[in-house]
Amino acid sequence: MTARILIVDDVIPNLKLLKARLMAEYFDVVTATNGLEALDICARGDCDIVLLDVMMPGIDGLEVCRRLKQDPATLHIPVVMVTALDQPADRVKGLEAGADDFLTKPLDEMALIARVRSLSRLKIVLDELRSRVLTLEQLGMETSLATAMAEKGEGARILLVDDRESSADRVITALRGLHKVEVEKDPQAALFRGVEGDYDLFIISLGLQDYDALRLCSQLRSLERTRQLPLLCIAETEDRPRVLRGLDLGVNDYLLRPIDRNELIARVRTQIRRKRYVDNLRDNVQASIELTVVDPLTGLNNRRYLDTHLATLVCQAVDKAQPLCLMILDIDHFKAVNDTFGHEAGDQVLKGFAGRIKKVLRGVDLFCRLGGEEFVVVMPDTNIETAMKIAERVREAVEKDVFGIRPEGRAIPITVSIGLAERGHDANAEELIRRADKALYKSKDGGRNKVCADAA
Repeated sequence: MTARILIVDDVIPNLKLLKARLMAEYFDVVTATNGLEALDICARGDCDIVLLDVMMPGIDGLEVCRRLKQDPATLHIPVVMVTALDQPADRVKGLEAGADDFLTKPLDEMALIARVRSLSRLKIVLDELRSRVLTLEQLGMETSLATAMAEKGEGARILLVDDRESSADRVITALRGLHKVEVEKDPQAALFRGVEGDYDLFIISLGLQDYDALRLCSQLRSLERTRQLPLLCIAETEDRPRVLRGLDLGVNDYLLRPIDRNELIARVRTQIRRKRYVDNLRDNVQASIELTVVDPLTGLNNRRYLDTHLATLVCQAVDKAQPLCLMILDIDHFKAVNDTFGHEAGDQVLKGFAGRIKKVLRGVDLFCRLGGEEFVVVMPDTNIETAMKIAERVREAVEKDVFGIRPEGRAIPITVSIGLAERGHDANAEELIRRADKALYKSKDGGRNKVCADAA
């Protein structure tokens, strides 16, 4: 896995040395010697990760980091602060400015490479999600990125995995009032809780007495329900090799003992904000997917979804030598409803119609809105005799009760015409729709409020 790394340092020998180390690991490297140049490179999207020196003339690294994290176009770029300052207070300043990590000079080469690789994996995920969300915005769809940027990283639900009570108490005390922290001493129980619960973060002690904590990290990363869950490890100074191994396994961040309260708070906040930002991106993408296949008025699948899945269902029926029927429904005289009572009343009828039909259909039936007042039901493993009984129940359910219209309180009688067709020997979805449509016209020509089946 490679990435383009931006190194920002006004000391040329430091810059060249760091560049050589990264290029030896096959990373692409670009450089900048001041903050303004770095901001320009990031604004053009010419880097994946920023290694940023803190002490620079003009705009220092902290200010550069703040500006990057305040700009929607560069918020997602991981920033690693690099400095000779090694006090907890210095690290906290960097983390509060929005940095994803804080490396101290002289750099531990293994730690540097492990961190860059870890952040590269994160950046790939972010780029893909952001690309899809930006496409939605270009198409005129609303997204909630502004809400994500305003996220403060508070009020999280955290599971702390630590079998030493004194150690756990220090973490709980540090985060009290900011987050809800639950403690689990048993790593296997923690794994089950991670799968079943809705946690924002796992904090895992690498010093578990009778269990390899890195195995727990690996298991959390291997399961679908916990794969995206942020992992923050707490380790002793001598555990550094295991920390680096953890970063390779997908651990997001780590903290060395003795724990500085402010640094713990800052690192937890960083992970929570990032998780919620990523969750927001995923929610936007999921919403866009639903918009493409779901009718927003009735909540049913739409014509696009039907076109995608009907052919598959027909082929499956042919392969298994099973019957399959398709029902087309058309609300009788629906234009008169709109003309007489208005389109808002028509929309209420459509929603009520969809809700009424769903109660009659079986769980295996695929119910879609074709458009306007036309609907389709696909009934797998159903012969024409059974389909006729189902269609008659549908017709009766529509006719039986009037449709109430609010706020006027009007009651509108509605009926439906239905056409049915059973698949033939060939696996032709278009032909099946054509035959059902033909039967629908027979229902309409026969006086409406009827169920007719294609005789073929």
